[in-house]
Amino acid sequence: MILPSHLSVRDSRLRIGEHDTVDLAERFGTPLYVTSEDRIRENFGRLSGALTAHYPKIRTLYAAKANGNLAVFKTLASMGAGADVFSAGEVALALAAGMRPESLLFNGSSKTSADLALAVEKGIRVSVDSPDELRQLDRAAGEAGKTVDIAFRVNPAIEVPTHPKIATGLATSKFGIPAGQILDAYREALALEHVNPVGIHCHIGSQILAVEPFAREVGVLIDVARDLIDIGVEPKFIDIGGGLGIPYRRETDRAPTPEEYAGAVMPVFLRGIKDLGIEPELWVEPGRWLVADSTLLLTRVNSVKTAHAAFANVDAGFNLLIRPTMYDSYHEVVAANKADAPAVQKYSVTGPICETGDILAKDRMLPDLEAGDLIAVLDAGAYGFAMSSQYNSRPRCAEVLLAGEKAALMRRAETIDDLTAPMVTVPWQE
Repeated sequence: MILPSHLSVRDSRLRIGEHDTVDLAERFGTPLYVTSEDRIRENFGRLSGALTAHYPKIRTLYAAKANGNLAVFKTLASMGAGADVFSAGEVALALAAGMRPESLLFNGSSKTSADLALAVEKGIRVSVDSPDELRQLDRAAGEAGKTVDIAFRVNPAIEVPTHPKIATGLATSKFGIPAGQILDAYREALALEHVNPVGIHCHIGSQILAVEPFAREVGVLIDVARDLIDIGVEPKFIDIGGGLGIPYRRETDRAPTPEEYAGAVMPVFLRGIKDLGIEPELWVEPGRWLVADSTLLLTRVNSVKTAHAAFANVDAGFNLLIRPTMYDSYHEVVAANKADAPAVQKYSVTGPICETGDILAKDRMLPDLEAGDLIAVLDAGAYGFAMSSQYNSRPRCAEVLLAGEKAALMRRAETIDDLTAPMVTVPWQE
């Protein structure tokens, strides 16, 4: 098994940074999300450095939906990151973490009037997704006596090699305005009093394991910028979104490095802006690449059984990590307390949810397992806890943050009382 550099095995136990995962599970209980702050910092520094080596005017906006813990936001804010936000909640987290309003972009295809009013109030740039939304935003800004900076989200109609549910730049996607219609949107914005078009925005998808689609995307945006200049709009920023994938299957996946990503997109960008005679900021929106491999989900084996196959029944299910069920996604699993024992038995690692599809890992070769063993699910930091639920009335688990030799809760485990607290007794049942 190939482990990322911040994971190791010592005395048969899996370690994350300076910490023994077995000790962490005993201290904080299971199921348990464990995140390395040091790894997030390392990932941010590498990606940012790969881009700024080509061009200094880079702004990194963390894709907040990947992992919404405030401690993660604070880690990234301390390194200068802004955020790509999709909700009032993500706005609140970003601001609470110390991110400046001007370093945020309010994104999304279905913003409410309250969302638009919040962006205006806080001075947050808006990625406008439709002419209808543009008019609503202009009214909201007018009512507040303000002007709001905007970009339009361009749909470039680019096919990408990823799961169709996370391909957002397809011609059939719900996101953005088709490139062929985008000039009319900017013309309308120029005619309005309370919006100021200052940028271009695009995002083609997630978990993309090739760099060529990103280069094509940048080419489309340069063409849009050329047309915008002709109508009197000089882009102050061009936002190419995120989507750089990671190797969930490290023994077989070939994932681009940040250096390869930068080597593909930056020459297209730099040639384009030189030809246009402009020097806009380049914005990027990494999420998964920053946080996915920073985190393990630790889960205890409740029981093992052999039926048509061997099952290791654990205390975490798709209520805590839905990606394998929702996307047929692969996560490596390690017997954390037997990490260097020979893999002699094929198991499916299954959760406690009342659904046949509650399988975290299917048909994996592992050491002989028994009740009480500890399983670590790798690369769980992106779209893990962020997509968790209380299905089957199961409280969500705790999250722990590690920094060097320090370990502390960054989210306590929920209780049964947390399940019932928002519930209200209707009058006729009192």
